[in-house]
Amino acid sequence: MENQNTTVTSFVLLGFSYTWPVKIFLFLAFFLMYALTLLGNMMILVVTSHLPSPMYFFLAQLAFLDMCLSSVTVPKLLVIFWARQSISYLGCFTQMFFVFLTGGTEDCVLAAMAYDRYAAICKPLHYVRIMNKAFCRWLVGSAWAVGFLCALTNIISILKLDFCGPNIIRDFSCEFPSLLPLSCTDTFPNWIIFLISGSAVASSSLIVILVSYIHIISTILKLNSAEAKKKTFSTCSSHLIVVVLYYGTACFRNMRPSTASSIILDEFFSIQYSISTPMLNPLIYSLKNREMKEAIKKLIGYKSLFPCTV
Repeated sequence: MENQNTTVTSFVLLGFSYTWPVKIFLFLAFFLMYALTLLGNMMILVVTSHLPSPMYFFLAQLAFLDMCLSSVTVPKLLVIFWARQSISYLGCFTQMFFVFLTGGTEDCVLAAMAYDRYAAICKPLHYVRIMNKAFCRWLVGSAWAVGFLCALTNIISILKLDFCGPNIIRDFSCEFPSLLPLSCTDTFPNWIIFLISGSAVASSSLIVILVSYIHIISTILKLNSAEAKKKTFSTCSSHLIVVVLYYGTACFRNMRPSTASSIILDEFFSIQYSISTPMLNPLIYSLKNREMKEAIKKLIGYKSLFPCTV
């Protein structure tokens, strides 16, 4: 599908153009982060397969998406530390497509997780009926459909552009805000499509999350027991932390104007939402959720050093 008028056949990724000692250190750091991301999220997938609640069904979907999101960029990042810092024309747009796909899908899955918590806390007597298996699968399927549509719409519009040079991307991956300024044709329609599609997905997901948590907080405040309030809120705290980490950095990276661009800040926020957050999510959910902690202990055969005596 490559544009016939395009003279650029590859792009150069200059996100981490440092000296060799720094490159070696960064390679080891990102390799470790990627390994922890895969290990942590695979552990979540295994553990949640034994937990029947819809909450863990969505958590498994989030873990799978985090593995995909990280795998879209990190393997190529590790390669450019040692080999040529280039990516083919087709490879660049393929990478961008999957960034759109996983990012948009994750937005919707986070919204579904918020609705699940709303149903569990605000409608406990009807929770099983509301969050039945068919509805949960429909929510996840819809999330993937929205992500795919968002990705396809943006990629089709970008493939119509001409890239005549320069071909240097001052980032470590092919992201929309970094690639578009390299086009030698008018990119205003592409920005409009990107802003409309991105804003529609992000804002609708955020509205679901905000409305759900307004009802959740209202319900929690009505509880008489302080212990009950603490226990109920603890089931939502992990999700809230993940939402803040993901949305805060992703929106800042992609939605701010190009006139306010900073290479260092762009790299930092790209790393945060595409590499750091997928690595931290398993840790956040493991530490904040008692059922998860118990299931992980059982999985690894953990035994207390100080067993209780009767």
